Formats: sequence, structure tokens, C-alpha cells
Amino acid sequence: MTVPLHRLYSFRRCPYAMRARLGILFAELQVELREITLKNKPMQMLAISPKATVPVLQLADGRVIEESREIMEWVLEQQDPQRLLDSEVLQQANALIDKNDNEFKHWLDRYKYADRHPEMTQTEYRQRGEAFLQVLEELLTQNPYLLGDSITIADIGVMPFVRQFAHVDRDVFYDLPYPNLQRWLQYWLAHPLFLQAMSKYQPWQEEDDVVLFPS
Repeated sequence: MTVPLHRLYSFRRCPYAMRARLGILFAELQVELREITLKNKPMQMLAISPKATVPVLQLADGRVIEESREIMEWVLEQQDPQRLLDSEVLQQANALIDKNDNEFKHWLDRYKYADRHPEMTQTEYRQRGEAFLQVLEELLTQNPYLLGDSITIADIGVMPFVRQFAHVDRDVFYDLPYPNLQRWLQYWLAHPLFLQAMSKYQPWQEEDDVVLFPS
């Protein structure tokens, strides 16, 4: 008897989808992957998640998890071999992810798409976003990871957004006075699980064979 798989709708370049895929990889779970294109979202995804944003995880029992943070938490609650949900720092991890999602992402979007937000200059948007980078830099002066000597959910929850911020203008980012943050980001960009999370897949079509992630 074939065991039904959880099904993940994802989009490779979306930072929310990146952290969901990282959560799955660190949990050592395997799911069915349906890579989508944002301009042609499949009806199967829209039927279970009318908000129409990725990632979406449809569990084998039919339940649907629509938020990347909840996907990370759920998969790591199933299996957490590297203890990313370390109870000693979980409250601090949640606070950092809150700050990332509710404050940093706001300035990141305006920095990346400054032409759509003429109220301030791109430099001003970058400087507003740097308030969060300064918090991360301070944490990383003390430890190799955000909350200690080992990876936590804070690292995988925040990193894709720092990556996106850095990639708006790499030269500018690596000239900023955040050497520990830059080192941390470089570590993650070369991390085997991040490279695996960023593997390219063809957009899913209904007639396709099942694609496993990780394969």
C-alpha cells in the first residue's frame, strides 16, 4: 500500500517558500512538490488556498497549512533531528521571526521596489531595513548562529529575507559594516541544504508524474 504524501505548492525564488523547503529538509521529511509559476497558478492550489500565495502545504489527511512559518513549525514538530525548535531559545526565535515578518519585510519590499514607493528614496528604505540587520549583527558577534552555537528555526526563518535584501545590491550590502552578518549569509548560501532547497524544478502540470522533494 502506498503511503500518501504531504503536498507542497512552492515557488523557488519566494523567501517564504524557501524557508518552508528548508524546514522540510531539516525535518528530514519527504513531500510531493508542485512547483508553480506566479502568473499561472494551478486551480488545484487555488481550490485549497484562495489566498493564492505560496507556500501551501496540503497534508496527507487533507488539512491545509497556508503560512510558511506554520509549515516550518509543523514539519519540525513531526521530526526535529537537529533540534531547531530548541525550547531554551524558542521564545527568542519567535520574537526574531516576528520582527522579520512584521517590520523588516515591510522595508525590504520598499527597498527592492523603491520605484513603486516614491515616498522615500531607495537609500532611506535600505537604512530603515538596516535596523533589523543591526540586531542580527549584534547577535552574530556572540555566536556563529543567531541564537547560539547551533542552528535554530530563527536562522532558517530569517535567512531567505536577508538574502533577498542583500541581493537588491550585493556591492552595497557587502560594503555595509556587518561582517558577522555577511559571514553568516555566505555560510548559508553555501549550505548543502540551502543548495538543495534551491534546486530547479519544472512548473507542475496536471499530467506530470509525482515529483518528490527532496528527490
